[in-house]
Amino acid sequence: MSKIEQVSCTVARVPLDTATAFSTRMVHDRHYLLVKVRTDDGIEGIGFCYVGSAAGRLGQIAVEDLLGPIVVGKDPLTVEKIWKDMYQESLLQGRMGTVMRALSAIDVAIWDRNARAAGLPLWQYLGGSADKTVPAYASGGYYLEGKTPAMLGEEVAGYVAKGFKAVKIKVGRLDPRGEEERIAAARSAIGDDVLLMLDANNAWEDLPTALEYMRRYEPYDPYWIEEPFSPDDIDNHARLAARTPVTVATGEIEYGRWRHKELLEKGAAGILQTDALVCGGISEFRRIAALAAGYGVKICPHWFHDLHIHLVASSSNGQFVEFFLDDKVLNFRRLVGRQLEFDKGNLKLPTEPGIGFDFDEQAVAKYGSGWVGVGHNSARAA
Repeated sequence: MSKIEQVSCTVARVPLDTATAFSTRMVHDRHYLLVKVRTDDGIEGIGFCYVGSAAGRLGQIAVEDLLGPIVVGKDPLTVEKIWKDMYQESLLQGRMGTVMRALSAIDVAIWDRNARAAGLPLWQYLGGSADKTVPAYASGGYYLEGKTPAMLGEEVAGYVAKGFKAVKIKVGRLDPRGEEERIAAARSAIGDDVLLMLDANNAWEDLPTALEYMRRYEPYDPYWIEEPFSPDDIDNHARLAARTPVTVATGEIEYGRWRHKELLEKGAAGILQTDALVCGGISEFRRIAALAAGYGVKICPHWFHDLHIHLVASSSNGQFVEFFLDDKVLNFRRLVGRQLEFDKGNLKLPTEPGIGFDFDEQAVAKYGSGWVGVGHNSARAA
């Protein structure tokens, strides 16, 4: 029986080449928590998560001081028991936020290690029987200084030219007329047969405002409206879902199966965008996906296509992977040694064992804070 002998982590701060805006905030750089879990047979798995645009060290502290000591010495195949022990240990500090994200990264690393030990791609290790590709949508349409509706149209038309049959743009930053001009340009550029998703990133605080915008959006046949309100305002998500023909999608920064259960019970999400690197790792993602399937709700995970391709391929109700074609926004791409390939709007499933890539150690050294570890032969920070 193998045992986990070391958990190590670092925080990588990766600046954006150009500051990029959402509906309510501007992003200049991103902080990523990177994790490695090694067992005494020499097999190592990796995990990671996004810990915001500041204070990434909170994730490192969670791994180093709280969760790592729980994991060291455990049998890596007892994933459910390890998850439960980490969750129980972090009840006072976690359940939501950075600690749960750190737990997610460790959980992913353990699953990755186990799939590598079995010599199987993660999607196959998880029981997936998908074809060689998984459907994806091209994600973009961010706000940039000087970016006109015509330029937005050119951007999304470029995605369609590459074969994507679904694209997503940001909404909610401008007044209703300004937003309608952007959406009209996007729809005109992609045509009527391509799905157009709209992401509001928690733009609205009340139902009347949301409805005012949605009346502008509805004639352009959006496939979904994403995160219209604060993630804590579940009731308004449900009220909006009852008042617009556009599907409400949310859940990307939601934590744990219980909050997802509330979204489903209240009819607040017609599509769940659960992020395995937020909600509690692969272990919790699988529970949430099964729960959603019982409600007839599809899963379209948020971000990190390198991981979520495996989970969509192995979930009965997995629908789309969110895909970023470059590193302008999802600059995590700079930290890994392999990029996913796509063809006609579909992502090709990796064939390598585990997640299918490793960290680019040169890039990690450039952007990272230095590896620190818990367990045998650990090198702790000075």
